Amino acid sequence: MPPPVKLRAATAADREFLVEVYAATRMEELAATDWSAEQKDQFCRMQFNAQDSHYRQHFAAAKYAVIEFAGVPAGRLSMDLSPDEVRVMELALLPPFRGRGIGTHLLSSLQRDALVTGQCLTIHVERSNPAQSLYQRLGFRLLEDKGVYLLLEWRPTAELR
Repeated sequence: MPPPVKLRAATAADREFLVEVYAATRMEELAATDWSAEQKDQFCRMQFNAQDSHYRQHFAAAKYAVIEFAGVPAGRLSMDLSPDEVRVMELALLPPFRGRGIGTHLLSSLQRDALVTGQCLTIHVERSNPAQSLYQRLGFRLLEDKGVYLLLEWRPTAELR
């Protein structure tokens, strides 16, 4: 049985939660610094604002969603939609919600939709991100090595339809 996962459109009222999710993706990296909690918070807010501004400027057709698990906000999903491609710009979960099948559920759902529409799915992932094993398990393949980031792609094939 799939986990009780729901997406809802992110609103301005979700901003603090979205910053919290972003900060959770940087925890390991920031643990190596000697910054105070306040400095880490300021850094994450600055980086979140820069990322959000970049996404909104360069991905006009993007959709931004809050991921809910059993009715509780658990993460965020940002996607840019075009006729040929769904680019997963970000799929991030708070630590207590990782490893529960939420990412698998969401990506599998996107793959089922892509089978109908004929779109490919792409996602950038940091080379050191443990989620790479999830993407490989779901059939994503390396499209381009961009140094720190890898661009992965999943394409629907005739035998899957």
